[in-house]
Amino acid sequence: MFDKILIANRGEIAVRVIRACRDMGIISVAVFSEADRQALHTQIADEAICIGPAPARDSYLNMQSILSAAMACGAEAIHPGYGFLSENADFAGMCVKCGIIFIGPEAETIAMLGDKANARATAAAAGVPVTPGSDGIVADINEARETAKRIGYPLMLKASSGGGGRGIRVVNGDLELERALNIAMGEAEACFGSRDVYIEKYIKNPRHIEFQILADSYGDVVHLFERDCSIQRRHQKIIEETPSPFMDDKLRAKMGGSAINIAKATGYRNAGTVEFLVDADRNYYFMEMNTRIQVEHPVTEQVTGLDLVKKQIEIAAGQRLGLKQENIILKGHAMECRINAEDPQRDFAPCPGTINGLNVPGGPGVRVDNAVYQGYTVPPFYDSMIAKLITYSHDRATTIARMRRALSEFLFDGVTTTVDFLLGILDDPDFVSGDYTTAFLESRGKPTERSE
Repeated sequence: MFDKILIANRGEIAVRVIRACRDMGIISVAVFSEADRQALHTQIADEAICIGPAPARDSYLNMQSILSAAMACGAEAIHPGYGFLSENADFAGMCVKCGIIFIGPEAETIAMLGDKANARATAAAAGVPVTPGSDGIVADINEARETAKRIGYPLMLKASSGGGGRGIRVVNGDLELERALNIAMGEAEACFGSRDVYIEKYIKNPRHIEFQILADSYGDVVHLFERDCSIQRRHQKIIEETPSPFMDDKLRAKMGGSAINIAKATGYRNAGTVEFLVDADRNYYFMEMNTRIQVEHPVTEQVTGLDLVKKQIEIAAGQRLGLKQENIILKGHAMECRINAEDPQRDFAPCPGTINGLNVPGGPGVRVDNAVYQGYTVPPFYDSMIAKLITYSHDRATTIARMRRALSEFLFDGVTTTVDFLLGILDDPDFVSGDYTTAFLESRGKPTERSE
């Protein structure tokens, strides 16, 4: 096992990894930007190293600075968390060249699955259903029109190197296609450094359901059931839950088997998530595979009793998975709400500032993953998520009731948050019944706070 791990991230995921290291008796090393000198992850780690100015490109995305910090402190491994460099194949490869273990899949696997068009082809070759679409990258408008004629409208233009809900455009007809393609290529280049886009048939009002997998270096692969991530705004997840209220045992077995097949086909190692779209007739289609820990991993931990970050570290250290699919039991129901420092009444504008007062909820079945404290100043330079609230119980209705209670207890003085917006979703009859899709928020127009 490792003696020392450097966490190449910030915020609540850095705190989460530090806690796992402490549970395992491993020395944790935080890296921080100048803006994060007083951040919680900086303060609670065993060691902390400044890696550059506030902008992410000069700090948390600065591969040379992070690797220099790891070598200077004697870290044997780097945990990348999610976001930033977590799915950067170049960074994973540089870690290996520096003699440092990257806690995640190999660089070649990240590159293979990071190219969304290539990932689609890999899934199809593994016998997993994929949405009709282009055969790889779309070269120009002529090829785009040929694909559109073959699969029909509406369709989606997607950045091949995209992720996190970015680089996606829906096209409803021929008149929109050329302009949308040019815009999509420009967005792809601006966000991901590549103009490559591909086309998929647009599945109207699907469920977004993903499967967590774990795979070791010895060929053992298991899935840890599904998470329903259909409550989204502009392709960004807001609420996740497991099990999905849409799922049945037959579909769960088929989709879980497909997730395992993709992992085996790519020689995958470590934690990963296979994401699917599911239509109203329960047909499912591979969307992408995320080669990292997910923001929503706590709900899976709640219903399986497994520590996914600990498993990541053990697998990276060469240990066997030690799990058999038939012995993994889904018990109870868990839900996560992402709390952002944003103003829903101003089109979710970020609201950085100082948290003058803070009350964190507790009680039975409540878990809070955060990196804020009273007196902490939320910086304007990074993602606006400031906490994740997770509730758990024996059934969905009780889990929702606990989430309502916990959200009502969560108080932030000094910054505007999405707490009331989340409470409004929990009060919606369609959400309560489990009858929702990715169109849930869009169909309700401009969000409003919960009425008291």
